[in-house]
Amino acid sequence: MKKIKAGIIGGAGYTGGELLRLLLRHPDIDLAFVHSKSNAGNPLHAAHPDLLGETELRFSDSIQTDIDVMFLCLGHGDSKVFLAETLFPDAVKIIDLSQDFRIKSPESEDFVYGLTEMNTSQIREAQRLANPGCFATAIQLALLPLADGQLLRNDIHISAITGSTGAGQSLTPTSHFSWRNNNISIYKAFQHQHLKEITQSVQSLQPDFDRRMNFIPFRGNFTRGILASVYLDIDISINRAIEIYREYYQESPFVHISDSNPDIKQVVNTNNAILHLDQHNGTLHIISAIDNLLKGASGQAVQNMNLMFNIPETSGLRLKASAF
Repeated sequence: MKKIKAGIIGGAGYTGGELLRLLLRHPDIDLAFVHSKSNAGNPLHAAHPDLLGETELRFSDSIQTDIDVMFLCLGHGDSKVFLAETLFPDAVKIIDLSQDFRIKSPESEDFVYGLTEMNTSQIREAQRLANPGCFATAIQLALLPLADGQLLRNDIHISAITGSTGAGQSLTPTSHFSWRNNNISIYKAFQHQHLKEITQSVQSLQPDFDRRMNFIPFRGNFTRGILASVYLDIDISINRAIEIYREYYQESPFVHISDSNPDIKQVVNTNNAILHLDQHNGTLHIISAIDNLLKGASGQAVQNMNLMFNIPETSGLRLKASAF
């Protein structure tokens, strides 16, 4: 089989680095170029030291259009500008990892929302794809089976914590080591931007959902991973709830229903999502754990690419978590 030629725009950041690590070892990919204005001419390992000895590729300030798939790892707002200024042949598939095209609008009408556990058939036919956000992925995976069963009838309460890589590579006052270490804080309470895409997905499965979704995000003093705690009142037993989740995810190779309370360490460095369900006096509690840079970003982008090119969904993504 002829290899898929891939290019990356914005390869020096966290998501670009994770994408490089996956694509360089993907059996079906030929990585044609990695674009970065700030690192042009430098070897990839100048920005990602762990790639020393893995590849001789250098960052480029030119863009090749003779490729099969292009990944956009740009800042939010920059993908729209880039695509408006840069023309690609219609045959080039585009996967955008920013939030620019996730919400339905005239600008995003050509983009399929790339939540693989919900839109598999649409993703297989897509030419342009909007990769979901990290918090959005963890929380949607906790809610999709209930929305699909038309079971969301009450307010939903969510608290979720993410590692420092969720803030991106650029240094900010809240990502500086001396502030982040030995610290935890709440930010964007009730108004995080990922609420829009979560609500959009829930309502695509359960159109009459009109209850409140209360989301409290936390910044954690660790590097990577998301742990989301989701609870709501529901009129089904815990056994029935677990059955619904197992049925919904039976064809999803990266979502696992755990009988025990999961730890972030079980999913970090993998494309897996672990869900755990429990019930307390009629309140269903769902815990969702993912790696924000893999299942919440670059790993999901590769999973989407696999579907778009009709190759095994798990190709290049059989990764193992660190034991310690």
